[in-house]
Amino acid sequence: MTELLYQTDSYLQEFDASITSVQEDSRAVILDRTAFYPGGGGQPCDLGSLLVNGILHPVDKVKKQGDDILHFLGGDAPLPVPGSASHGTLDWARRYKLMRTHTALHVLCGTVFRDYGAQVTGGDMEPLKGRMDFEFETMKGELVREIEAAVNIEVAQAREIRVRILPREEAFRIPDLIRTKINLLPEGILQVRTVEIVGLDLQADGGTHVHNTKEVGAIRVTDYKSKGAINKRIYIEVE
Repeated sequence: MTELLYQTDSYLQEFDASITSVQEDSRAVILDRTAFYPGGGGQPCDLGSLLVNGILHPVDKVKKQGDDILHFLGGDAPLPVPGSASHGTLDWARRYKLMRTHTALHVLCGTVFRDYGAQVTGGDMEPLKGRMDFEFETMKGELVREIEAAVNIEVAQAREIRVRILPREEAFRIPDLIRTKINLLPEGILQVRTVEIVGLDLQADGGTHVHNTKEVGAIRVTDYKSKGAINKRIYIEVE
């Protein structure tokens, strides 16, 4: 089982770990602990490098597999062996942009849920860009401008973001913990990680976030589209 360092410290940029196993065919290694986010919930995986025995391996992809995190190594250098000590380094500029973007989408989600009661039906992001789908029957330019103004007011409030890991039973006593139309939490999960934008939003989430909404920057709605009878898509950019 890989210890997930990113769950409790999104700002960890470097870490030491031991290689527990190697998959030669896919050039993937499993570490006993990692700060690399493996992707999920619309947030892409982290990229970076892994230094082992003086050889710097690029980490081109990260993926969760059961209780382990696979780190796929680029290049053609010989693979390390199990038991080797390693030093991981994230592509921090990219990760921090994703953290700002993910928090911006939570501000959008929390504002829309508070003001209109609309649930999320989907979402995706890349550094400083993202989109979120909501259950709206109609959406017009005037409504989109209202939403854009409201989310930027929330960002300016400099709201603290708190992360907690709770027992499943305790977590599911929180009203509206699941903001997506479909519950994406695996059956049988014993602990639930929650992300709270204090005073605005509280929901289950496994991704990485900034500490305060003031780090997000300005949120600009760049487009909106109808994706079905009661499914409307909002596109944002973070500046």
